[in-house]
Amino acid sequence: MTHHRRGLRRFLRDDELAARVEADWENAGLSDKRIAMLRYAVKLTRDPGSMIEADVQSLRVEGFTDTDILHIAEITAYYAYANRIADGLGIPLEGWIPEE
Repeated sequence: MTHHRRGLRRFLRDDELAARVEADWENAGLSDKRIAMLRYAVKLTRDPGSMIEADVQSLRVEGFTDTDILHIAEITAYYAYANRIADGLGIPLEGWIPEE
C-alpha cells in the first residue's frame, strides 16, 4: 500500500476516506459495489487458483459489465506483478513519496 498511497488519495480525493480504506477497507464506508470489487481483487491476489465463476458473477450482480470485470482483473494482475518485481529486487520507496 505504501507505494500506491499517493494514487489512492488522488483517486478518492478524500484523505479521511483513504485513511479508513488503508486501516480497514471492509468497514471504511465504501459502497457495496466497491466492496465487491475489492473482495474480488483480494481473492485474485491472494489465491488466484481458487477463483470460480461465482466470483465473476458477484461482480455482475453489483452492476459491473464484463469489460469492467476484465479491467478489474487486469489492474489487479498488473499491480501484483509490479509489486513482486519491486519487492523481489529490493527497490526502495522513492524519497519523494510521503509516508502519509
